[in-house]
Amino acid sequence: MQRPVPWLWIALVGLLLFLPGPSGRFLLDLLGGLTLTLILLPLLAAGAGLLAWQLLLRPRLRRCSACGMTSLGGSNCPACGASIDDPAQADLETSFFVGPTSSSPSDDVTNVTINVQAVDVDADSNQKG
Repeated sequence: MQRPVPWLWIALVGLLLFLPGPSGRFLLDLLGGLTLTLILLPLLAAGAGLLAWQLLLRPRLRRCSACGMTSLGGSNCPACGASIDDPAQADLETSFFVGPTSSSPSDDVTNVTINVQAVDVDADSNQKG
């Protein structure tokens, strides 16, 4: 059996919205508040996520001095197994989004020289064969 369409309730809500008395204004304010909340909810969630990152997670990040991997907590690096507990971690300055970064001159890539020796692969295989 089919239910009849509630035309009376639809007309009553329409009158309340088109003739803004106190109850019509309340409904408009309620709908506006709910709409504004749904629009701003992603921004509020992003702000809460940024605060959680800054206050809860970033202070726990630790960088391995041997391989450079960043991990949460633990006394050993999960990648190479080296000990992370070193006093050099205390004087690392922190970036806003990235986390701990080192500002020592030994990490500056402009001052690093890499020596490479070229080896002729074909010459080695001809001598052995």
